[in-house]
Amino acid sequence: MGIIEKIKEIEFEMARTQKNKATEYHLGQLKAKIAKLRTQLLEPPKGTTGAGDGFEVTKFGHGRVALIGFPSVGKSTLLTLLTGTQSEAAAYEFTTLTCIPGIINYNDAKIQLLDLPGIIEGASEGKGRGRQVIAVAKSSDLVLMVLDASKSEGHRQILTRELEAVGLRLNKRPPQIYFKRKKTGGISFNSTMQLTNVDEKLCYQILHEYKIHNAEILFREDATVDDLIDVIEGNRKYIKCVYVYNKIDVIGIDDVDKLARQANSIVISCNLKLNLDRLLARMWEEMGLVRVYTKPQGQQPDFSEPVVLSTDRGGCSVEDFCNHIHRSLLKDIKYVLVWGASSKHYPQRCGTQHCLCDEDVVQIVKKKEKEEDGGRGRFKSHNTGPARISDREKKAPLKT
Repeated sequence: MGIIEKIKEIEFEMARTQKNKATEYHLGQLKAKIAKLRTQLLEPPKGTTGAGDGFEVTKFGHGRVALIGFPSVGKSTLLTLLTGTQSEAAAYEFTTLTCIPGIINYNDAKIQLLDLPGIIEGASEGKGRGRQVIAVAKSSDLVLMVLDASKSEGHRQILTRELEAVGLRLNKRPPQIYFKRKKTGGISFNSTMQLTNVDEKLCYQILHEYKIHNAEILFREDATVDDLIDVIEGNRKYIKCVYVYNKIDVIGIDDVDKLARQANSIVISCNLKLNLDRLLARMWEEMGLVRVYTKPQGQQPDFSEPVVLSTDRGGCSVEDFCNHIHRSLLKDIKYVLVWGASSKHYPQRCGTQHCLCDEDVVQIVKKKEKEEDGGRGRFKSHNTGPARISDREKKAPLKT
């Protein structure tokens, strides 16, 4: 029996098992088994070097956005409208067969937009080019899930289920669970609050399913069994997602209003070029890019090319700003002067841990290089006098 057959058998057993207090331990073990099998499914086959046949797309710009959706929902047309890159679009499905990149120049920043082939149900099991598409999505900073507004809402649920099956968690934050494996000492279970979904016995059973008998675990929130399994697996990717409903020109205004009011959703029309400006603004808002402008001492700030920082890519502190310019700059800094939303007054003298905001201006003040003092008097380690006798300064004759 293959891995896919084992997963389907466990899913069938979970579906026919009643959910109550008596079966929660059994269901927790089944969830752990499915997570282990799906991790094995994503691993490269034995005997290979580990390199798969993915899409070779080099990271470029200050952020990466991936377009994911079913075939023929308008991903290629959207890429052409936003970036100007020509991606083939036609009336038949699977027009795009590989990854096509494009660049969006927005707010003095460059954002890489990737048009990925359409995925189908079962992509997490390897159907179509689902694994390659999902692998590129894992390396992105934001996912735009393009949906057809005229189709059923089930498409969104199918795509979410396929992405979560391979370890992508959309619009979620990492669970507040501390987990550390140990060599000895058994399992230490603690929590800072009352748990309603997981108890000590269920936690032990899940850890034993992973053959973990020595570990330290601390719950800082009322987490679920799925959150505990995600922490134990350790390979989950938490990524932001915006649901983009295209083709709103073929449905009624009431349906458009209903879709637009959903959480993390935006409605557009590539055919009539409706609401594309709002889509770009929403992308910028979700990615959280921070533009920082430099100011040389005694000169005007340079507003031509900012340093773009991000919380997901390193951080937004003064230390991250200096490392972005050059690694050796941090040790020469005395202090920095900051103008902008993050400062209390203009300018504010800040340290390296100060967090910067969008459109801040930063001036770096370096330490002055001190001349090495080789001692005083006859204890000097070097001579400061002239090298030749003829170059010595003659003293004036004494007055008698």
